[in-house]
Amino acid sequence: MIVQRLDEHGVTALLDGLAALLTDTVAGGASVGFLAPLGHAEAADWWCGRAAAVAAGQLAVWVAREGERVTGTVSLALPDKPNSRHRAELVKLMVSRGARGRGLGRRLLATAEEAAAAAGITLLHLDTETGSPAEHLYRSTGWTRAGTIPDYAADPRGELRPTTLYFKQVGVRVATPAVTG
Repeated sequence: MIVQRLDEHGVTALLDGLAALLTDTVAGGASVGFLAPLGHAEAADWWCGRAAAVAAGQLAVWVAREGERVTGTVSLALPDKPNSRHRAELVKLMVSRGARGRGLGRRLLATAEEAAAAAGITLLHLDTETGSPAEHLYRSTGWTRAGTIPDYAADPRGELRPTTLYFKQVGVRVATPAVTG
């Protein structure tokens, strides 16, 4: 399994696989912004928009593949305002149903966190459906729950669900108190 960062050409080259991953994720019930059933063409169109955001420097995208099959992805939405260049939003962490339970979500999350820290980003934030399996992943990897918003977004079935906001400081050194004595 390889995990690599994509440029806009990489997004375009893997468009069918990325679209298949998105449709699989939505079909599996994950609340990633789409209603079921999500067609391949609609998912491909959405990813085409992401290629433009990558080209503009607004989005960083990583993909996991087994051979030619796309099995996961994660992205960082990068800030566009001078007062927020220290933070980014973690978006669209997706793992195909066939690849779940093998640590891929954890690996993708760590990849994005490490890249953010290397780029000088010190604060990450995200939102996820309250009660979803993703919440366990975020809590177990050191993310802090900031709060819950009721009826935030519709799940793939169209039912309004709450979302929980999380944040994590990355690349920040914790000062060690001086020992005197």
